[in-house]
Amino acid sequence: MKKLTTRPHLTLLAGLAAALLPSSVFADLDAPAAHQLYENNCASCHGSDHGGFLAPALNADTLKGRSPTALRTIVMAGSFDTLMPPFYGKLTDDQIRGVIKHLQTTPKLANPAWTLEDMKASLKVYVKDESTLPAKPTYAIDSIDDVIGVAARGKYGRGEGSKAVFINSKTHQQIGEVPTATAAHIIDYNPANPRWAYIKTDTAEIFKVDLYSMQAVRSIKTGFNGPGLGVSRDGKYIMAGSFVPHNAVILNADTLEPLKTFELEGIDPDGKQVSSDSGMIIGTPFADIFAIALENAGQVWVVDLTEGFPVTRITDVGRHLHDAFLTHGGSKLMIASYDDSIVAAIDLKDRKIIKKLEAGCVPHVGGGSAVVVDGRTLGFGTNFGDCDKTVVSVWDLDKMEVVKQIPVAGGTESPAAHANAPYVAVDIISKDRRARTIQLIDKKTLEVVKTLDVGGHAYFPEYSADGKFLYVSAGYSGDEVVVYDSTTLAKVASIGMESPAGIFSHGRVRYMTRGLSPDDLAARDGELKGAN
Repeated sequence: MKKLTTRPHLTLLAGLAAALLPSSVFADLDAPAAHQLYENNCASCHGSDHGGFLAPALNADTLKGRSPTALRTIVMAGSFDTLMPPFYGKLTDDQIRGVIKHLQTTPKLANPAWTLEDMKASLKVYVKDESTLPAKPTYAIDSIDDVIGVAARGKYGRGEGSKAVFINSKTHQQIGEVPTATAAHIIDYNPANPRWAYIKTDTAEIFKVDLYSMQAVRSIKTGFNGPGLGVSRDGKYIMAGSFVPHNAVILNADTLEPLKTFELEGIDPDGKQVSSDSGMIIGTPFADIFAIALENAGQVWVVDLTEGFPVTRITDVGRHLHDAFLTHGGSKLMIASYDDSIVAAIDLKDRKIIKKLEAGCVPHVGGGSAVVVDGRTLGFGTNFGDCDKTVVSVWDLDKMEVVKQIPVAGGTESPAAHANAPYVAVDIISKDRRARTIQLIDKKTLEVVKTLDVGGHAYFPEYSADGKFLYVSAGYSGDEVVVYDSTTLAKVASIGMESPAGIFSHGRVRYMTRGLSPDDLAARDGELKGAN
């Protein structure tokens, strides 16, 4: 199965990034030492098992028949429209030849272990006494909800450029940064205590961050790679999942102490017993639960946050599950199934599938977008990959039916909406100049009304908490986050950083799914209580 996590077209060798050992040393490396070199420099993108992650698998099978000379050319020149820069002048020819030889002779590895004991041993404490932390932000800001976090990958996916960068979304000024050593991937926030954020990196390390002082207070490594991360509604628990190994863990959100691991395995929709990558993990304001997708097993597990953390398994959801979003006060989960071209609606109260909705080819919903228009709750879904027909799907989430499929300029990844902004923004995936663009869909007419050329590779749009501004990463050659007025679409600011990727507003804590306002949530909560 494909592993499409953020961008399916991050092509060959995107993770060969950072200084390698001298060629004279490499020539004498045995297999374990050579793999450690790969682990230190490549695995964050290509997977610790050589099986792929953000970028393709690099092993003896996937590279079989490939010309070493052609691979050398890719490494030396870089790969257009990917995170991979040219390495000519940085690595010697002997170093490049040595790396390619290692990859072409190494098979995909069996699922390596990372146990509860390994996690406990990896726990680091940077601030022993959290009572010494400031009682309020040490910088000027009207509301902590105005914080926007950006996962900056850095030029090579590690090093000084790899960090979480935090911005005041009213002034567009940087207010802090937290170094993460390897590329930051996801930033989530504690719903019960606004000072805490959690950063997860491509190498599955989680940092607990104090937003008031802009520093990491603890960290723990929960696996080798995998993006899944969720925080419970009461702020007491974190759940993190991995591609490698195939497990998930619940942590104490205050101490990051690991409490319980889950082996991700089950019967897939074709009747086969499989071990599975972790897909999305999400906490919900609806209940004290986590929902986790088993990508390869086609299951969604609902984990109760009670003694023993019991699991309810919802099976036959779809083939290759990944991203999801919440609606209806968090009681309904919309999850994309890549290989079935559907989005499955799941009732988290009754813990069953409501309906499977048509969603275009290789559907992807990112962090999700839902808006209330003329009394209808509309959800928006994007589509990865090269499709004959590239569309954004719109569903009526009250009736659970397809409303429209809107033609767009290419494959799309991450829809963004806000109750106070007139447009749903989608980023275009392509290998030409279309990748520089964001398209804006009018929420009422459901038509594309504007295309913005952002510069660099435009992706991961996100609105500020008040909806007045649209933030967009201009990665690859752009190295900036660009800010637009959400109504006029005039460019108002630019914040420079190396390879910015995901953008995460603290306002997500209040509006649950991008596009829904707190008023929408309050109204929906009232309906749910009335129904009960």
